[in-house]
Amino acid sequence: MTDQPKPQTPDLERKRVWKTPAGVALCALDDIAEPGSRGFVLQIGEAYFHGFVVRKDGQVAGWVDRCPHQGFPMAIELDRYLTPDGSLILCGWHGAVFEPLDGACVGGPCAGARLTPWPVEASGGVIRTA
Repeated sequence: MTDQPKPQTPDLERKRVWKTPAGVALCALDDIAEPGSRGFVLQIGEAYFHGFVVRKDGQVAGWVDRCPHQGFPMAIELDRYLTPDGSLILCGWHGAVFEPLDGACVGGPCAGARLTPWPVEASGGVIRTA
């Protein structure tokens, strides 16, 4: 009998975590347009964290990549978290829209709900987890 490799677990079945340690460098501030957004997947031990960062009005805000409506990831296309004019965060699946800096849902199927914050900060030209 030979040892057979374990089958790989599909990404959707891998364990998720909802927080990250502080101080993890994510990217240079200038890697995200103004306004703009970028998604991140961080491996934390055997689990994965999915989040995204929005840059708008000289500020950055981080959010867990999960719509409060049905728990889907927010973007259908890589790093496309904002509406075309950059004014709001858009859930590409169901059309919910959120304020980019406070996460409040201002329209769509989960109006009144909020995105889950992911603490991030920009310092010295680098965005890091806080």
